[in-house]
Amino acid sequence: MLTEYTTPGHALTVRDNETIYTLLTDRLERSGADSPLTENKEPDGSWSTLTAGQFNDEVRAIAKGLIQFGIAKGDAVTIFSATRVEWGLLDFALAAVGAVTVPIYDTDSAIQAERILNDSDVKLAIADNQERFDRLDSVFDHCPKLERILMLDANAIAALKGLGVMISDEELDERIAGVGADDLATIVYTSGSTGAPKGAELTHRNFVSITRAAAECVPEMLEGNARLLLFLPLAHCFARFIQYFVFTSDAGVIGYLPSTKTLPHDMQTFEPTFVLSVPRVFEKVYNAASRKAGTGFKGRIFAKAAEFAREWSEMEQRGERPDAKQRAEHAFYERLVYSSIRGAFGPRIKYLACGGAPLDRRLATFFNGIGLTMIQGYGLTETAAPFAFTRVHDNVIGTVGQPVPGSSVRISATGELEVKGQNVFRGYHNLPEKTAETFAADGWLKTGDLASLDDEGHITLTGRAKDIIITAGGKNVAPIPMEQEIATCPIVEHAVVVGDNRPFVGAVVTLDQEGLENWLPTQKLPAGLTIEQAAGLPEVAAEIQKYVDRANAEVSRAESVRKFIVLPVTFTQENKCLTPSMKVVRPKVNEVFTDQIASGIYGAKR
Repeated sequence: MLTEYTTPGHALTVRDNETIYTLLTDRLERSGADSPLTENKEPDGSWSTLTAGQFNDEVRAIAKGLIQFGIAKGDAVTIFSATRVEWGLLDFALAAVGAVTVPIYDTDSAIQAERILNDSDVKLAIADNQERFDRLDSVFDHCPKLERILMLDANAIAALKGLGVMISDEELDERIAGVGADDLATIVYTSGSTGAPKGAELTHRNFVSITRAAAECVPEMLEGNARLLLFLPLAHCFARFIQYFVFTSDAGVIGYLPSTKTLPHDMQTFEPTFVLSVPRVFEKVYNAASRKAGTGFKGRIFAKAAEFAREWSEMEQRGERPDAKQRAEHAFYERLVYSSIRGAFGPRIKYLACGGAPLDRRLATFFNGIGLTMIQGYGLTETAAPFAFTRVHDNVIGTVGQPVPGSSVRISATGELEVKGQNVFRGYHNLPEKTAETFAADGWLKTGDLASLDDEGHITLTGRAKDIIITAGGKNVAPIPMEQEIATCPIVEHAVVVGDNRPFVGAVVTLDQEGLENWLPTQKLPAGLTIEQAAGLPEVAAEIQKYVDRANAEVSRAESVRKFIVLPVTFTQENKCLTPSMKVVRPKVNEVFTDQIASGIYGAKR
């Protein structure tokens, strides 16, 4: 196995005058002003379109308003909003004038927002609606550098454009020319799954390099009239990156979806060619298809079709050609099962892109087997989002692919994955000691993830260094693979493996309300039971036990889950067990539910 790998080929070069804004102007030059670029979901359900020329005109008008407001190069401006086209317009306008975008998750509390505003000395904040405006307004007096709060729903864009009429094109162009690749573009506060959030300082070069490199790795996703439906929060680097990624295409269109409440319908009306999401969304699509099939004849057909899809995918992975009988069987399941599941993503879907958390291998092989290539990416906020991808024609399932051009990876003596490249951030804002801890002595970024490399540089993640559980017997346990397996249970929302300094390994499980509602009637149990009511049912425990057994079959007895508890509540941001990007905060789960873990799993009284 390798310990260091650099993707072969030319070194990707970013010119000193390239910025996030030039991604837009380059697209405009390639496609022309009349090429559709964005679509935004309107309150009435329709999609409004901006061409590349219109989008650039809006960005320039907003940028002029920012200059007139007094936003100088290097000034921090916050966007506190759900995903919508105005987020994109503001992002590019701020990049154009050299301001520093400081996003805040739309779910963050007023206190969380206050900390970010003060840590980065935000001068102007822009919220999308009254509720988030009020959150910012409640802490306004505690933010001495904050001069003004604007609201998108109260015509903030029009107000900025109105201010900007006094700024000439020449003055704007002069400001744009004064922004370079190594200038600070954004401070993104990490979601805090392993500690207090830290502000990662990312430059224009970081984003331009990783965006252009990704376009070289998966050009198929940008071919023709590519269409991406974006519903992940743009406060997250992953969503910001994919927005820029579409701008590198010649004719791609990005759709901004502020809410996922009507996501299935929106897939049909927008008709994406690829969808970017986190594993949980793909799990829900699979579980919904399984539930719809039921437990009778159709259910048995679905189960066989799902297993055959995985076998088909594994054949592809081994480079084997299916025989006539296998092709006929695949065609049979295509008519009965596969086409309708693909159709859930819209009639034009070709690719799925997954990131943000590890994806269960069985799920990846299933989607690949039904004709949807699952592109997996891996990265950190500190690397401006994914720096490794599986490729369309080198899609080794179970890995997160190879590093992009311009990035190198290595495995340290302790098994930790380390990276270097133009995409690596310059440090944490106001935290020089934390920054120093994050880099090895020779300048490589320490990711905190344990991994291995095969001979072609494919990265296989084996766990988080901080997540490794050491039982009282001294056994090291990597919890993530078992958690993924248990979470494939249709009624499970999250599973967290515990056992540090304990005599054996256990698990804490929460229930999925939607999955529960569909599952209860199949067990002849009362419909409408809440999570609290269902948590103690023996039938629920028996169903989860099937998936625990499946997880245990892959590990030694010392690593297996001996006992689990089902919580009568879910993990939320309010109880600090979920980050805004919906990652489970393992230390907080152990802290918040310490009594339940002690008594329910280990039989100890506190």
